[in-house]
Amino acid sequence: MDLTSRMVALLGKMRRERNGAVADSMELRGCASGLNYGVSLPTVRKIACGEEADHEFARMLWQQDVRELRLAALHLADASKVEAEEEFWAGGIADGETAEEAAFALLSRMEGFGPLFGKWCASEKPLLRYAALLGAARSGEVTPDWIPTALEAVHAPASGLDALLVAQGGVAMLAAVAESGEEAKAEVARVVRGLGDTPSDNLLREELLWRLEY
Repeated sequence: MDLTSRMVALLGKMRRERNGAVADSMELRGCASGLNYGVSLPTVRKIACGEEADHEFARMLWQQDVRELRLAALHLADASKVEAEEEFWAGGIADGETAEEAAFALLSRMEGFGPLFGKWCASEKPLLRYAALLGAARSGEVTPDWIPTALEAVHAPASGLDALLVAQGGVAMLAAVAESGEEAKAEVARVVRGLGDTPSDNLLREELLWRLEY
């Protein structure tokens, strides 16, 4: 079966799970895809994981203006090729859901995530910073040395929902650092107590201090 036929078959599986009400609500929340069947994320993941991993197929799906196909692409791509193709994958992260799934399904599978983490945290695009922070939280490679980069990402210009998302990504990443050992936990506590008084700083402080008590 060629790639186009595989894509049509996969799209058929997604369409059978469509939920119009969910699709409408997602459109109101700013879903970036042109076509959205409203399939639940667990169902998208289940269908995607039933497909054979294929990087070229994943690249093809990522270029489609269909929410479910683009989310499935993140599960089928070869994580070892992402850094070399980072502009291609970065270009498709256009909403919070895609950023979150990229971190969960693709970035977390990368080995040697540090260089891409640093690059995306320095991006002018808040959603790339959000994806990088969530990816770091899931990578298993995160260390206290990554904290300054994370804080720079959180403090870089962003507004509205984007600023909130990046701050939440910072919370996830710093929490992951704290869970890596007692010394790391103490360093996170020190950094958090020294934060300023911006909305992002306040969110980090409020979300992390109570976690550090346990």
